[in-house]
Amino acid sequence: MVPILGSSGSFYDGVLRELLFALGAALFVANAFALYRRRADAETTARKTVARSRPGSPVRGNRRSDDRDLPQAPLARTVAYLVVGFVVMVAGLGAIINK
Repeated sequence: MVPILGSSGSFYDGVLRELLFALGAALFVANAFALYRRRADAETTARKTVARSRPGSPVRGNRRSDDRDLPQAPLARTVAYLVVGFVVMVAGLGAIINK
């Protein structure tokens, strides 16, 4: 089989390297954005909490909320995932460069 454009390895090896890089980059960027948005999320949560504590508020009550989103990104978990994403991204980039 003749190598196409001097590539070393199969098509699937290249795709796997690119997917590894893309997955790491996506994890890194998403968690960096979560850290950036942390203060705005805290302010939004504070406004919602004030409405719930007012007497006579329609928001108040024992209604169960199906919203399972966290009010703010946990700092330790976000930083840990940020580091993991960076390591995976660098490993993918190294694999692409080393072919």
